[in-house]
Amino acid sequence: MDKMSLQREAIERVYGKISPFELKDKLINLAAESNKSGTQSLLDAGRGNPNWIAATPREAFFTFGQFAVSESRRVWSDNDLAGMPGKEGIAERFREYVKKNKNAPGAELLKKMINYGITVKGFDPDEWIHELVDGIIGDNYPQPDRMLRHVEKVVNDYLIQELCYNEPLEGKFRTFAVEGATAGMCYVFDSLIANNMLSKGDRIAIMTPVFTPYLEIPHLPRYSFEVVNISASETDRHGNRTWQYPAAEIEKLRDSSIKALFIVNPSNPPSVAMRPETVNLLKKIVLEDNPDLMIISDDVYSTFVDGFRSLMADLPYNTIGVYSYSKYFGVTGWRLGTIALYEDNVFDKLLREQDEDRKERARKRYSGLSTNPDSIEFVDRIVADSRQVALNHTAGLSTPQQVQMAFFSLFAITDKENRYKKLTKNICRRRQKLLFDGLGIDIKKDPFSAAYYTQFDLLEWASQNYGDEFAGYLKENYRTVDVLIRLAEQSSIVLLDGSGFSGPEWSIRISLANLNDESYSKIGQVLHQVLEGYVEEWKEK
Repeated sequence: MDKMSLQREAIERVYGKISPFELKDKLINLAAESNKSGTQSLLDAGRGNPNWIAATPREAFFTFGQFAVSESRRVWSDNDLAGMPGKEGIAERFREYVKKNKNAPGAELLKKMINYGITVKGFDPDEWIHELVDGIIGDNYPQPDRMLRHVEKVVNDYLIQELCYNEPLEGKFRTFAVEGATAGMCYVFDSLIANNMLSKGDRIAIMTPVFTPYLEIPHLPRYSFEVVNISASETDRHGNRTWQYPAAEIEKLRDSSIKALFIVNPSNPPSVAMRPETVNLLKKIVLEDNPDLMIISDDVYSTFVDGFRSLMADLPYNTIGVYSYSKYFGVTGWRLGTIALYEDNVFDKLLREQDEDRKERARKRYSGLSTNPDSIEFVDRIVADSRQVALNHTAGLSTPQQVQMAFFSLFAITDKENRYKKLTKNICRRRQKLLFDGLGIDIKKDPFSAAYYTQFDLLEWASQNYGDEFAGYLKENYRTVDVLIRLAEQSSIVLLDGSGFSGPEWSIRISLANLNDESYSKIGQVLHQVLEGYVEEWKEK
């Protein structure tokens, strides 16, 4: 048996038993083996990594870095060694630097961003610029450890703009800068357990389909949660999946034994935001039947949907918002994310209401941080837990990362015409059309679609194009993995299996973010050819 046949057998054997991302790596190996001559390019549409970056805020970041180094050398310069930048008079020196370097990359944006802090936020110029200079140099521990003071305020403005649709709430969000949304989710899981707000075996709900790790984490031995799936199983009158949640699924949350709800909104992989009617029903259920429900919402794809509103805006009391800059700005390698919690929230309320035994366990855990551990808010417990409490003094995202986060935030805030946002939305929607044109399918307009991914149901396609008899033949004789293998073997195209995300068994996920436009035309055409191959087999039999 040749190597390629062995790989095919190995993939079929592990299908449904391992993560779709692990399966993807095996498909890539198969595609490489079948294309040893190098006659065709590998098209990996399984990756969520965008192939664009926000260039201008990076230019501003590196130009500002040059100013920061000059400030360090001004204090002390001895060959390769420099001093720690000083604060007094730094704002005036920055103005002079920008004047002399007005043609430097990102200089115009730099002026806008600094002016926003001074004129809109009312920051002391020296304090504001020194925090950024010292932060980008990275010569001090993050202070405060949760987030730099000025940076937190501008990042909160960005979160309000993008997640709350410019409707700031009466109170404030307390924000913790973290190493991307996935780290944020891990920290939240850990702190809920560490503070006895969730215990092994507790019931939690997950809105599915969803990013695979969020399905896997609750079943780890450390957690062993009982999971209730809230499925986006709704179909329209033509039998097409809308990737919205039927009311009956949301009604499951009336059960107050469900302590926490985890959601990616817009979803991954369907890439569709929850519609307002569903949010309103969820609000009603929380108010009437489950007021202590803890909601954790990952909103990474929010900027790709027009008029998006996070649950942070509609249910601020119950929701922790987790956000990553990775997809919008093309910064998966920077690891920039936030955990945001409204100052009046159910998490602190539940801590206050705990019995004496649980409070005493928490007091022992956090006694090194405060003489009154009971007063430590949940968001600050997350910070401490991220460093096993004992190393709380070294907690916090690196300060250069925080400065870059601030620059991305300010770039979006000062982009009054939303030029960058329109560019990124158009990229995804253009590629979606090219893919569906290749498949020979009309795109159904959906105002809630982010178009960052598409989840394509093969049985739905089979039934609508050739009837239920052919769909039944396909289901009886093949599995989704056969389609994925054929794509990898014949055309070096790698897609992900949707059932690994708790989606329909015969669905596949296609990322619309990480390949050039023409690749999506090819993927659509080749996938169509592969499916037509099954049709020919069926007709012959």
